Amino acid sequence: MSTATGPLEAILKKAINARERLFDAQHETAFRLFNGFLEGCPELVIDLYAATVLLHNYADPPEQGASFIETAHVLLRDLFPWARSFVLKTRHGASLEDWKGKILSGGEPDRKVCENGIWYAIDLCMNRDASLYLDTRLLRRWALQNLKGRTVLNAFAYTGSLGVAALGGGATRVLQLDSSRRFLNLADTSCRLNGFTVANQDFQVGDFWPQIEHLKRAGKRFECVFLDPPFFSTTRRGVVDLAKNSARLINKVRPLIDDGGQLVAINNALFVSGKAYLEVLEDLCADGYLQIEELIPVPEDFTGYPETRQGSPVTNPAPFNHATKIAVLRVRRKAR
Repeated sequence: MSTATGPLEAILKKAINARERLFDAQHETAFRLFNGFLEGCPELVIDLYAATVLLHNYADPPEQGASFIETAHVLLRDLFPWARSFVLKTRHGASLEDWKGKILSGGEPDRKVCENGIWYAIDLCMNRDASLYLDTRLLRRWALQNLKGRTVLNAFAYTGSLGVAALGGGATRVLQLDSSRRFLNLADTSCRLNGFTVANQDFQVGDFWPQIEHLKRAGKRFECVFLDPPFFSTTRRGVVDLAKNSARLINKVRPLIDDGGQLVAINNALFVSGKAYLEVLEDLCADGYLQIEELIPVPEDFTGYPETRQGSPVTNPAPFNHATKIAVLRVRRKAR
């Protein structure tokens, strides 16, 4: 099967070769195996979770991507005889099962992966997302290296991977906050896989807006806050729109951060350029109580490698390297 840029088999093999160093002998890790949006076949994305190959059909209608999926499936079964399961998620599928994922071949998908010595529980068919975001792998490494002895709030925790990484790095306490008990149960499982001591109150289910107000009223403070909201969501209490109100979200959590603490702000809006997001952050820093300390890149398996990258992103992410834009901010508090 050929794409607009060449035979799909050749493109896939080139992408796999570029990622050779990411494979582990035990087949326990996770990474993006092929990013078709940036590597020559926008209908197809492939992720590897331990010994499970996860294929994403992004074609609209899905039938236009069926031949790409079939070609990739056959090729990868031949290249990866150790793979135990192949799963397909169809972005524009007709049913919820298509959207969440179906087993194409093999047995049940893997339920955990190991990254930098930390185990993360996964449920690849739980919802549209695969339960562990691979584009924030370097941020989890940052948490492992920088949060020893810190107290951490993981807002919009989803399945809690950033908080789990913080605990792996020696954080003294991590509060995981999300609107879904099902997602937080996976975070709890990750903690138990690693033998971390956690309490029920470390996992709080609720709407972001009232939960943050409750923490403020209780006088809670943290030395690091992760702010990784969805691109867009709306509840009775507030709207999250990363194209329009990133500043509002950041200002919402600033009072919860200790003097000298850190705020990790993530914006994954595809149509927000890196320059536009940086301008939002710089405006927030203008009063001198926030400072941009570091930009965390997205790993190359997401951006494509120099030898595999084709075309350009929808919007220019510079000075970030991907539409997932990650900034670490240092917080100062006003003296009373």
